[in-house]
Amino acid sequence: MRKILLAYDGGEPARRALQTAGDLALTLGASLSVVSVVPVCPDHPEAADPAAIAEHARDLQEAKRLLAERGIEVELLEPTGDPAGTIERIADEGGFDTIVLGSRGLGTIGRMLKGSISEHVVSHARATVVVTH
Repeated sequence: MRKILLAYDGGEPARRALQTAGDLALTLGASLSVVSVVPVCPDHPEAADPAAIAEHARDLQEAKRLLAERGIEVELLEPTGDPAGTIERIADEGGFDTIVLGSRGLGTIGRMLKGSISEHVVSHARATVVVTH
């Protein structure tokens, strides 16, 4: 584990993932990048909601601050798109060998209706995936 990608959205599962990613980066001397994907409507991928963009920017700044308090410098990434597919693409294109993300703990119906980002990433990413609960 030399290059870690943390998926962060400011929620409690993401905070647990941030803690884990920070621990891994410090222990292994790995670089750490934080991604917060602004979701878009598949029919209009160019039309990201300005409020969502601002919220994700705040989430990234929060992650940066929390990690800086531990002495960890990070790169921030704020793409738009389908969160699961975008995380997978960024990991591939960026040469990340590890992805850390939180699980929202959706039940069967929630996964069917909303889909599970963590399940998609675990199933499709070429990197090692760490899912915190």
